[in-house]
Amino acid sequence: MFGDMTTVPFQLLDLQGQGTHILVDVEIYSRSFKMVVDTGASKTVFDKTQLGHLLEDELQLEPSETLSTGLGTNSMESFNMKIPILTIGTWQIKKLNTAVLDLSSINYAYQQMDLDPVIGVLGGDIFADYGAVIDYAKRTLKLRTRKLKLK
Repeated sequence: MFGDMTTVPFQLLDLQGQGTHILVDVEIYSRSFKMVVDTGASKTVFDKTQLGHLLEDELQLEPSETLSTGLGTNSMESFNMKIPILTIGTWQIKKLNTAVLDLSSINYAYQQMDLDPVIGVLGGDIFADYGAVIDYAKRTLKLRTRKLKLK
């Protein structure tokens, strides 16, 4: 019924009375990181600071014409970047167009709870395109191997 689906485990993080976050392990540029699953985020975004630490002088950002809203702010400077390969478990997406923002407010909150920083937020662009299914009971995220043809 679902076609080829890849199942990856996720971690359900209790934010000390502030709700929960779903975290998945991802790999970009041959390094492992955690990302927040946010079905309400329209686009997948990466943290400018964390990417800067990872890529150092090789961080190539294109300024975006659009200001991003949300994440507790009215507007913030955003950039565009193409991630060559994003891997989640055995699932992969190549040449992912993403936004790059300052996500320090999320990482500051994580730091206050003694949690490792996240490199970004997986958004609805990936989940809609790949027919994501989130199973809280099993703590799994399922993604189709091929893009859905959304009308």
